[in-house]
Amino acid sequence: MKPKIIVTGGTGYIGSHTIIELIRSGEFEAVAVDNCVRSTPETIGRIKEITGICVKHHAVDICDKKAFFAMIEQEAPIAGIIHFAAYKCVPESVEKPLMYYRNNLGSLENVLEACEKYHIPQLIFSSSASVYGDVKELPVTEATPFGKPFCPYAHTKQIGEQMIHFFAEQHPDFQSVILRYFNPVGNDMSGLNGELSPDKPNNLMPIVTQVAIGKMKQLTVFGTDYDTRDGSCIRDYIHVCDIADAHVKALQFLMNGKNESNCETFNLGSGNGVSVLEIIDAFEKVNGIKLNYIIGGRRPGDVPAIYSNSGRANELLGWHCRYTINDMVESAWKWEQHLLKSKQAE
Repeated sequence: MKPKIIVTGGTGYIGSHTIIELIRSGEFEAVAVDNCVRSTPETIGRIKEITGICVKHHAVDICDKKAFFAMIEQEAPIAGIIHFAAYKCVPESVEKPLMYYRNNLGSLENVLEACEKYHIPQLIFSSSASVYGDVKELPVTEATPFGKPFCPYAHTKQIGEQMIHFFAEQHPDFQSVILRYFNPVGNDMSGLNGELSPDKPNNLMPIVTQVAIGKMKQLTVFGTDYDTRDGSCIRDYIHVCDIADAHVKALQFLMNGKNESNCETFNLGSGNGVSVLEIIDAFEKVNGIKLNYIIGGRRPGDVPAIYSNSGRANELLGWHCRYTINDMVESAWKWEQHLLKSKQAE
């Protein structure tokens, strides 16, 4: 009998790709828990199309403790939880801070209480490089101190990590890994599963693909006068399937008893910064499409560059990036085309 893993936010962008990687590993049974407020139940069908497995899906709000605990009791015994279920839009978190604190921290509180009550031994927590704030020294390592949070979303991740640390101190049999990742992009290389972006996305790659497909008129590059190699902002982009693979390896790490403490932290990044203009250039070359973009002024709050040292994850988890920038832009474009074909077929 394979260990059963609950994936909260399992029909979301990173959650669904992680379920695919859990299935591909051949070691785990994955169960999706997602109320689909920010995703769609049709994702389960896409997972089946890719893997051949119909994953069980509970349309439960993690913040509803009664419903969540009833689901846990139904699925017991559970070997671990991978917790993604959180709101993640930075501008929205600034506009609606209480909604973010209530959802992101309330859901984690219920997850930790479920681990305690139902003796669930493993937790993998989806954190973010945003916990570091405005970093002065690069590359970022796990020892880089938290900076002042630049938005409520980042603050919920800082608080969430601290909650897990304090919980772990009081529960020595509980094992956890916190994964701080940088800029997830791309989609499954099949082009059959990907990110369902809002009509006005905030992240670079969905904007690029929506401009390419004609959903948006143009892309604005915010600033080309930074102290970087081409003047545009540099970020650490990492393929979503590599992010998903890291969650599987983190589970294996805990289950094989390789952790030194019961709350371990790892950065997930490529270790190489890529500029906005380099992303645009790669997209145009790989997909043979000319993008309509303009150069704008700097955007408030943007830092010139941030990228990760992921040596700890490389060494202890045995995790390495498998996908390149070219893979990222190719898979992103495949997914955007798939969405268009699916809409035309309706």
